[in-house]
Amino acid sequence: MRLTVTSHLTLDGVMQSNGKPEPELNDGFEQGGWQVPYFDDDMDRLTADWIAAADAFLLGRRTYELFATYWSQVTDPGDPRATRLNALPKHVVSTTLDQVPWNNSILLRGDLAAEVAALKRQPGNELQVHGSATLIRTLMKHDLIDEYRLLIHPVVLGSGKRLFGDGTTPAALELIGTKTTSRGVVAHIYQPSGKPEYGSAAAEQEGDVVTDSVSRQAAT
Repeated sequence: MRLTVTSHLTLDGVMQSNGKPEPELNDGFEQGGWQVPYFDDDMDRLTADWIAAADAFLLGRRTYELFATYWSQVTDPGDPRATRLNALPKHVVSTTLDQVPWNNSILLRGDLAAEVAALKRQPGNELQVHGSATLIRTLMKHDLIDEYRLLIHPVVLGSGKRLFGDGTTPAALELIGTKTTSRGVVAHIYQPSGKPEYGSAAAEQEGDVVTDSVSRQAAT
């Protein structure tokens, strides 16, 4: 299976509490639910199509708890997200949970990189990660992500937990697709393309003429 990551982000990279306020976290973030005003038919179709490609899910503890609380209550057989999220295997990464009662949920407690690599070797289409910022950064570190689906919303919050926070493993990405919704959300679809490249821009003297020169070099 391919491992894909889907994340809703603000223009300044915040991913925290996009779906609803979460005062129970008691972390001072007061702008929860920022994604909801941008949900339209375009995003509905886009995210439903992505979910339809899943054969299993990989979730961090916090995302698992949020999803289990919400989606387990949605029993409409015509809802493509609910039917797949409730029925398909959900592999949960946690060192604190003792049980995962949501239907077809499995705790992962061993070596995460080895466990996920083994899941990817299983037959199927996609192993999907939704939310789960800490988990995503760990997967990046071990080069386990095959595709990023980043939904960038036209809003700046100025605070909140970011997907690519300090300590994220440097990576270069190749843009393979872009979709825009009627409310201005832009979905950028990327695949990993190795390490970042770095360079320098400097003015160079060529006789009496000064030219702009840019050089690049790959990361080592």
